[in-house]
Amino acid sequence: MPFLFTPYVLDDILHPMIRIRPMIEADLAAVLAIEQACFSRAWTREHFLAELGSERGRPAVAELSGRVAGYLCLTVLLDEAEVLNLAVDPALQRSGIGAALLGWACDEAARQGAGLLRLEVRTTSAPAIALYKRFGFVRSGLRKAYYELGVDALLMDKYLVEEDVDAV
Repeated sequence: MPFLFTPYVLDDILHPMIRIRPMIEADLAAVLAIEQACFSRAWTREHFLAELGSERGRPAVAELSGRVAGYLCLTVLLDEAEVLNLAVDPALQRSGIGAALLGWACDEAARQGAGLLRLEVRTTSAPAIALYKRFGFVRSGLRKAYYELGVDALLMDKYLVEEDVDAV
């Protein structure tokens, strides 16, 4: 089932060629190539198809000059959202594509009514952790030996709306 998607276009001066749009099945060959280049235990086509078919899923791709350069799978349930998967073509990393996708995810989660956005990241992925911190994510926990080769998962959260503690 399609979801209401607000096109996300970045500042034309900083990122004139990056466009975020809903992922479609025709994108999967490019998405899977990026997935396999980025992760040793990659998601399968079936994983992505499940996200495309999920009523809570909000999978998106970043296009650069008309081709898929990265993707993000977001899920929203009630007042919480989670980034399930995020990757950028290794040849294009550190060019603003990951930031564009993460900015879109924060905005989309808030539009869908989420007050909290969660994610997990390998503790060995310093560039990703730095990106998440730049966006205001903070450490919320640790899953020991969660990934292959015993790598821990760092759990990170970002509050999308300020809580009014006086109203409670």
